[in-house]
Amino acid sequence: MGVVKDRPTGLPLRGDIMNIDREYTIRTLADMIRIDSTNPSLTPGSAGEADMATYVSDALKKLNLEVHTHEHEPGRFSVVGIRRSQGSGRSIMLNAHMDTVGVEGMADPFTAEIRDGRIYGRGAQDMKGSLAACMGAVKALHDAGTPVAGDVLIAAVADEEYASMGTADIAKRYPVAAAIITEPTDLDLCLAHKGFVWLEVETQGRAAHGSRFEEGVDANMHMGRVLAALDALGQDLRTRGGHPLTGPPSLHLSTIQGGTEWSVYSDQCILRIERRTAPGETVPQAVAEIQAILDRLKAEDPTFIATLKIIFSREPFEVSPSCDLVHALEASSTQVLGRKPKHVGSAGWMDSALLSVEDVETVIIGPTGAGLHTHEEWVDLDSVITLADILARTVVAYCG
Repeated sequence: MGVVKDRPTGLPLRGDIMNIDREYTIRTLADMIRIDSTNPSLTPGSAGEADMATYVSDALKKLNLEVHTHEHEPGRFSVVGIRRSQGSGRSIMLNAHMDTVGVEGMADPFTAEIRDGRIYGRGAQDMKGSLAACMGAVKALHDAGTPVAGDVLIAAVADEEYASMGTADIAKRYPVAAAIITEPTDLDLCLAHKGFVWLEVETQGRAAHGSRFEEGVDANMHMGRVLAALDALGQDLRTRGGHPLTGPPSLHLSTIQGGTEWSVYSDQCILRIERRTAPGETVPQAVAEIQAILDRLKAEDPTFIATLKIIFSREPFEVSPSCDLVHALEASSTQVLGRKPKHVGSAGWMDSALLSVEDVETVIIGPTGAGLHTHEEWVDLDSVITLADILARTVVAYCG
């Protein structure tokens, strides 16, 4: 596979000299990229996480971890490996998802080609590189026999790319004090991200022949009023302060469907909306603003009939920069990088929100790369090794 060999990354802890096993970490990453774990909720009939779960389970057992496999739905698996504590310190979870988006348009999605210090393939950055780093970090602790006072968990989870059924389940099964979500961040500390709510608006009309305007009520025309009002709301949202790390809230109109044929008044029109919520906002607040638009339009025209339905939602996330996990990650990152990591936010949603609502101190840090969800995806190998180093140091610093 052409593993890039280099001097090992030093990891001195408690007087022990430990090293991230670079060859092991990169070989593990390449093995996982070669496994198709496309999310079947996104691409019906695709592989899912079953083969990845088998590989990860076997790998974690070789590190002498206590391994548990959870099947959330048929063929949809998460794996949790636990390095049991040798004291009464705090527990920590290293979290990475196993599923990927689809591979349409990719020439070689599963070859794991290494070129110019990068490894290419679906999931390389999002986020099998992160999972390999988690495993490399725990291997370093295992190889050195470093005692850790709290339990250390690796959670390799299902379905983050769709509905996050993996972390939603794992977060309730395994109470921990802290969690590190290893989504890619260019090795900066992500302390906040947006949430979202998917909404469906349906306007109702009355079908009639196109020549009989006195009988027909056009649901599409009524939806046009909704569109104009939502455009104004969207512009207003972007002027709001939002959150200093994530920016303002936003919305966009995802799909619209109405009407049956040329010469018939439409009796139904359905609009799907995605509303991105900034930290500090709630789903009920976001929904209430859109419901207020529908109520106003109804008051202006008694023939206007519209209903609003919530399809799916996830809350935004933020963590205090003064919490213990942020301090531990910041100190470890500074030691490894030779600089203090930046505090950043994300407009996208991540599994961190699901752990945060369980009162788990949660921070996001991951490797450098590019091309997630595109035709050419890669992760920088040095950043994967660096991430493993940071994670191992943080585990010891946080857990004791």
